[in-house]
This record gives sequence, structure tokens and C-alpha cells, in this order.
Amino acid sequence: MRIRIGIVDDHPAILVGTSNMISTQPDMQVVASASTVSGLLEWGVSIDVVLLDLSLADGSSIAENVRTLRPVVPAVLAYTAAVSPLQLRDAAQAGVDGIVMKTEELRGLCDAIRAVRNGQVPVSIDWAVALDSDAEFVSARLSAREREVLTLYASGETSERVAEALFISVQTVYQHVRRIRAKYAAVDRAAPTKVDLYRRAVEDGLVEP
Repeated sequence: MRIRIGIVDDHPAILVGTSNMISTQPDMQVVASASTVSGLLEWGVSIDVVLLDLSLADGSSIAENVRTLRPVVPAVLAYTAAVSPLQLRDAAQAGVDGIVMKTEELRGLCDAIRAVRNGQVPVSIDWAVALDSDAEFVSARLSAREREVLTLYASGETSERVAEALFISVQTVYQHVRRIRAKYAAVDRAAPTKVDLYRRAVEDGLVEP
């Protein structure tokens, strides 16, 4: 039986080009394609593997799209031109089954599709290098309470409202914020202002961008 593939990408040229490439493989068939995840699911066909672009024009997040696909699709393969460690890390945390770059040759793409279909994890060099070089990026190691404080504070709440929400004193909020800033500074991700703290919270997935 052929591997049934769905493609989610908002660039028509990518949809057509990728579909044409895959159609040359005797064991694969593109059965659906769309510019959004919801559009893909509207086809109502059985899909074995979805090629999912990480950055879609509808503003949907990687995590949101993977959560939507999981109940109905056995495997999700991120198919992306992204080279930033942040996007690749987000894809890994969202639970994709593998990542393949759009610059990959046809053989590499098809090998990745076959791998995820068989329950294997194809790790591209780009993914491995990005995550490896990004080790310090994710090592601020905030405590559970610090993450709670940062989530509220970076979302725009005042110190007083953070204190009320967490049933702690304002002085304790100040102490947490100082420790949070110190931890980020220690891994070269300084956050001297509230705007900087917001950026760090977005990068670490605590606050929606």
C-alpha cells in the first residue's frame, strides 16, 4: 500500500513542486494539500504522514497545528525552510516526528517520510546542529514558581497583580523577578527591561507572541 501524504504549506509553488516530486515514488501518493491544517482536514481522507510547514500565514502556532493533527494523523513531519534554533526547538517541543528542510534533495525527503511512517525518528543534520548549538539557550532553568511569575509579569501584569494572583507579597515578586533576570543573564540572555522579559517568555514558550 502506498504511503498517503498530506501537505500543509501556504506557498502554491511548494505545494505543486513537492507533490510532483513525491508522485515519482512508486510507494507514495499525495492525497491532500492545503494552506492550513483545517483546510487539509476538510479533505476527509485518510493520511499516513503530513508534511507541515512551520510558519503559516494564518498565524497558527506549531504546537497548535500538531495538536490538531495528532488525533487523526499517525505521523507529522515538519517540512520547513526555517534555520533558526528557536523554530526548530519549538517544533521538537511540539512533538513532531521529525524535521526535514525544504532544501533537502528528493531522496532525503522520501527517506524521512518512510522513516516516520515506520515509527522511526529522522533527525536531519540541521536539526541536530541547531538543537546542539542551542543548549545554552534553554538552560535558564527557572523554577516552577519563577515560571509562574514570569508568565504573569511578562504578559503585562503589574507586580501588585502578580502578587494577588499567586497569593504572595509584592516584595516576593520583586525577589523572583531579580532571580529570573540573574538566571537569564547567566546564560547570555540578558533581560534588563520588562520588554526583554516578555521576549524571553515568548522564546521559552511561556507567553504567546
